[in-house]
Amino acid sequence: MVGTKTGPSLLYMVKQVELVVRSHLDELVKPAGITALQYTALTVLERHDGLSAAQLARDSFVTAQSMADLVRSLETRGLIRRERNPRNRRELLILLTDAARELLAGVAGPVRELEERMVRELTAHQEEQFRQALSKAWHALS
Repeated sequence: MVGTKTGPSLLYMVKQVELVVRSHLDELVKPAGITALQYTALTVLERHDGLSAAQLARDSFVTAQSMADLVRSLETRGLIRRERNPRNRRELLILLTDAARELLAGVAGPVRELEERMVRELTAHQEEQFRQALSKAWHALS
């Protein structure tokens, strides 16, 4: 059921959570001189270093044009570097620098606290169910 009289739709609720998380995340990473979108891209690279800009855009949930601007900004800040892909010399791979790893380590605690705050009222079982439900919802729409 979408938009019943008993409450807002799930899509609306998911968007509310996304917006409040992004707002808090922006505040957490602002002292480090980055945005929530830049933080997301850096954490994607932390998990999978050496992605193409197209792969990074997909995994960071931004357009290719937005990623091009984001990559330029992160490269200027010395947080990423680009290298030719040895298997495809026309492709550039994006890699984290040590400065980015230090930045991510510096915000890891506050980001973890934000996530813990988000699920504070859930039991461990409910948190695991929440993770599984979000994953299933994402896969259903991907």
